[in-house]
Amino acid sequence: MSTPPSSSASAPAPGALPRRIGLWSAVAVCIGSTIGSGIFRSPAGIADKIPGPLPLLAIWAVGGVFALCGALTLAEVASHIPQTGGFYAFLREGWGRLYAFLFGWGQLTIVRAAALGAIAITFAEYFLRVIGFDPTVAPYDQYARYVAAGAIFITAIFNIVGVKWGTAITNVTTVAKFGGLAFIILAALALGLPKTGGNFTPMVPEGSFVLGSAGLALVSVLWAYDGWGDLSYVAGEVKDPQRNLPRALIGGTLAVIVIYCLANLAYLAVLPVEKIRASKLVAADVAEVVLGRPGVIFVSVTVMLSTFGTLSAVLLTSPRVLFAMADDGMLFKPVAAVHPKYKTPYVAISLVAFLGLVYVLFLTFEKLADTFVIAMLPFYAGGVAAVYRLRARPGYVPKFRTPGYPVVPAVFLLSVAILLGNALLDAGSRVWTAGIFAVLLAGIPVYALFVPHPKG
Repeated sequence: MSTPPSSSASAPAPGALPRRIGLWSAVAVCIGSTIGSGIFRSPAGIADKIPGPLPLLAIWAVGGVFALCGALTLAEVASHIPQTGGFYAFLREGWGRLYAFLFGWGQLTIVRAAALGAIAITFAEYFLRVIGFDPTVAPYDQYARYVAAGAIFITAIFNIVGVKWGTAITNVTTVAKFGGLAFIILAALALGLPKTGGNFTPMVPEGSFVLGSAGLALVSVLWAYDGWGDLSYVAGEVKDPQRNLPRALIGGTLAVIVIYCLANLAYLAVLPVEKIRASKLVAADVAEVVLGRPGVIFVSVTVMLSTFGTLSAVLLTSPRVLFAMADDGMLFKPVAAVHPKYKTPYVAISLVAFLGLVYVLFLTFEKLADTFVIAMLPFYAGGVAAVYRLRARPGYVPKFRTPGYPVVPAVFLLSVAILLGNALLDAGSRVWTAGIFAVLLAGIPVYALFVPHPKG
């Protein structure tokens, strides 16, 4: 196993994907892949588990620290291996071809189709609400699936037509979603806080922090932070990757942490914890208190833009994994085809979009979201832990080194262990979790029987 030298990192070989993603677009991909529906959906469930202002704010900060530890570690690995496919390349170089193949197998069979479906369903539900229909009742609940399928199709076309189109959508929607959240925060703090005086006392009411409940709340927080590593999938198309990848990963993750913590501070400035616990769309409820009905419409449009942008970001980043696998001889070679005019991996994008369409038509949002998170956990752990293997090898000279090594990667691995342990111990999800791991492990005989193995 070898890594291309740094000198060639910015000069792709003939037939490779050109480096056309600049620093700002890379930051936008990082932010856009992370800010989806989590910050709008998760606060109610989290407040229900830890109903105290200080524990509530602290759990979001702790989740941010875990995400930042992962980003800091990934920045080092990505600066050394700035290759298309991201985690696929990191797992291959750190742990070998089988682990890398299982990651790609999981992406193909479960992970990306589930992610696309969950994001598209959320977009579709808010789209129907904005135009005056209730997506929870028939026939609009079924219409939501069709709208979601249409959104997947449209964003796939944009990403096939060119990286500039895909990144343009990601850039615009990232500004819109980040700006929308910032507007809600400013309105809540400037207009709502003077009226309510805030809902920060008592800071830690009796029974507001129980270790087991806090662990479950952290699971939801980490789901909201998920997406920071998706930038690595397009590492092979980022300009000056040794400099821009670490900057975008760290800068984008820090921006998300700040906006998430401020958003929860703003929620508490307007609503007491008891109302946050009962609010399925807390940002809309905050906006209604502060701005009235127009505020609710504004939030709904923000969520639409947020999810549509994340959908575009997923279709920009995830097909690069299948492209890298095919280019590496571990998937059918046509999947690595680059469009002769648009210079995009159009076969890989089409394949991911098709599977997303199938998933969105047959699975619920809850199943889609749970499936994505559980299936990704072993690969998040392996990608970050690869830094330990790589540092032990001669010739490893990354342009960026993780501060606080080896503690920082270990902190991230701890967060993954919390998520995975919760999924395995929870009686309600145990059978579904076992099924997901069965599909992932089925990749081992597939690899043994059908994937050519290099000699030596």
